[in-house]
Amino acid sequence: MELPNRDNKIPILVVPFPAQGHLNTLLHFSLLLSSHGLPVHFASSSIHNNQARHRLRGWTSASLHNITFHDIPIPSLPPSTPNPNSTHSFPSHLVPIWEFVIHHLRSPLSSLLHSLSASSPLILIYDPLMSFVSDDAASIPSIHTFNFQCVPANFILSYLYEGTSTTWSDNDILFSPSPSPSPLQDTVPEEVINFSKKHYYETPCEGMLFNTSLAIEGAFIDLLAKQDDFVGKKIFAVGPVSPLAVSTDNKSGPRHPCLEWLDKQPPKSVVYVAFGSSTTIPVEQIEQIALGLEKSKQRFIWVVRDADRGDVSQEAEPDHERVKSLLLDFEKRVEGMGMVVRGWAPQLDILAHGSTAAFMSHCGWNSCMEGMSMGVAMLTWPIHSEQPRNALLITEYLKVGVMVREWEKRHEVLKWEKVDGAIQKVMVDEEGLEIRRRAKELGEKIRDSIEGGSSYEQLLAFINYISGFK
Repeated sequence: MELPNRDNKIPILVVPFPAQGHLNTLLHFSLLLSSHGLPVHFASSSIHNNQARHRLRGWTSASLHNITFHDIPIPSLPPSTPNPNSTHSFPSHLVPIWEFVIHHLRSPLSSLLHSLSASSPLILIYDPLMSFVSDDAASIPSIHTFNFQCVPANFILSYLYEGTSTTWSDNDILFSPSPSPSPLQDTVPEEVINFSKKHYYETPCEGMLFNTSLAIEGAFIDLLAKQDDFVGKKIFAVGPVSPLAVSTDNKSGPRHPCLEWLDKQPPKSVVYVAFGSSTTIPVEQIEQIALGLEKSKQRFIWVVRDADRGDVSQEAEPDHERVKSLLLDFEKRVEGMGMVVRGWAPQLDILAHGSTAAFMSHCGWNSCMEGMSMGVAMLTWPIHSEQPRNALLITEYLKVGVMVREWEKRHEVLKWEKVDGAIQKVMVDEEGLEIRRRAKELGEKIRDSIEGGSSYEQLLAFINYISGFK
C-alpha cells in the first residue's frame, strides 16, 4: 500500500489524557504519524507536555521537532501525594489533579480546534477520557474525529459482556480456563467510576485506533467490529506504537547505570521488576518482594518508586524511612546479583536489552505491549483498572506469562515464597522454557506486524483514509 503524496497533507491534532501511560502512548503515535510526513499538533498543559517529552524513550531528540507542541499554560497544580496505606491501590490522589487540568484545558482546546480547522479540514485524535474535545469538535463540520484507545480490545469486549451469558467460546476464542469474561470486582474505587462517567462517554467519531496488534488481538478486534456500538466505525490496530529499536541518541544525558549493569550480565538472565508510574507499593509488600528476589538467586533489576505526583518534576523516589533502610540492607545482601533503581528507569531500553529474560509487571497496557513486543516472558501482578484483564489475556489466552498475584488476593500481602515461586517457574522450571519460547515467538510476530505486516498496513490504511478528507 502506497502512502499519499506528501504535498497532500492534512493537519492532525492529538489530545491526550494527562496521565503518564496515556501521554506516552499518544506521543509515540504522534511521532509515528509525523515520521510519515504528516503535520501533527500535540496539545496538553505545559506541565504534562514537558512530562511526556522528558520521559520519552526510543526516539531521537530531533524527531520531537517534527511535532508542533501546544504547551497550554495552567495555574500551579494543587498538592498531591500518594497514600501507600490506602484501602485501594488506584492512585486516587491524582483524580483532583485531572479534574483541575481538564477544567483549565477546555477553553484553550476549543479555541485551538477552531483555529486549526479554519482554513482546511482537521483530524482530531483524542483520548476517550477527554471526550469533551470530541463534543466541542462536533459543531465544526470540517473536523473528523477518531478516538485512541489506551486499553486493549479484549478489555472493551469484557466490559460489554460482563453480566451477560456470552462466553468467549461462543465466538471461537479459546480463553482457558476462563470460559467467559466474568466480572472482576473492585478494579477502581467509586470516585474513579464517577470521574470516568463524567469524562468518558459516547461522542460522535468516525473510528477508533488501538495500541494493539492483530498478532495479539486479531480475534478480539474482529469480534469488536461486530458489536452494535461499533458497526460502521473504522477500527485500526496500529500497535505497538513504541519503537522496537531503541535510539542511542543521548538527548537525556548519560546512559543509565542500570544499562551498564545489564551489559555485564549473561544473555536472557535478568528479571526486570517494575510496577508502573501510578503505583505505590506498601512497605510490607516491598519487604516480601525483596525476600522473594533474594531467595530466587536470579539476577534482577528492581525499580522502586512512589506513584507520580501531579507534577512529576517532584521526586517520586520512596521517601519512607523504613523503605530506605530496608533497601540499603537488601542491596548489601544481593550485591552482584541484582540492582535496585530508585525513581524513574528507562523501561523500553531495559526490555530491549539482550540480557533481559522476564518482566514482573503491574500489567498496564503500555508495559504489556512493550514487554510482549520485546519477546520477554511476563510475571503478572495486576494492581488496578484494566490490569487484571490484561494479566488474564497474557496468562490464559496468549500463555506467555504466569500470574504472580491473583486478583482475588489483592488485599493480602503476597509472601516471598509466591514471588520466588513465580520467578522459578519462568526462569528455571521446564514449564518456564515453554513460556519463554512462546513469548519469544509472539515477540517476533509482533515485530513482523510493524515491519511491513498487519500493524504497518493498518497505519498506512489510516493515513490514506484521513488523507481523503483533504
